[in-house]
Amino acid sequence: MKIYIRNMACESCKVFVKEAIEELGLHPLKVELGEVQVKGELSEEKKKKLNKKIKTVGLELIESKGGVLIEKIKNYCQEYINSEIEKTVNISDYLEKKLELDYNYISNTFSNVTSCTIINYINLLKTERAKEMILFEESNFSEIAEKLHYSSLSAFSTQFKKITGFTPTYFKKLKEKRRKAIQELNKDLE
Repeated sequence: MKIYIRNMACESCKVFVKEAIEELGLHPLKVELGEVQVKGELSEEKKKKLNKKIKTVGLELIESKGGVLIEKIKNYCQEYINSEIEKTVNISDYLEKKLELDYNYISNTFSNVTSCTIINYINLLKTERAKEMILFEESNFSEIAEKLHYSSLSAFSTQFKKITGFTPTYFKKLKEKRRKAIQELNKDLE
């Protein structure tokens, strides 16, 4: 039986869900982002218990067909952002291939349910990933722009400022100011 779960976004989520399923005496055959396959059927009582358990970490069972599709779209968008796919593959082609559906249908369904376009969602994901990369100093701004499939550093900076209200440089300085403040607090404790 397949179970669909909303908000699964990382490996930790997969581990948590697998453990929650095992606690219910079930046997997970496959645990992917947003989708779990278990051996046998899941009773309504166990479904409720599982949903209660996973809600403690912000996850939720999905019952509707539309909800399942939206979660798959979100998960594939996340996968697209985090992968090393060639720049020539655009998100519409990627989603069509993964979901085996027409992109117009995918896009319209996503927009109708979430009130956000796929492109806006991708831009939000890219910005969050860029913030991570800046905070953890993984790459310089040009490398970040390239890794996130922006056409140029300028395009990256413009999009970043549009979403966050800050330039990447200013955002990095904010991080450095916070770090200095924490270091100063530590000095006060000594």
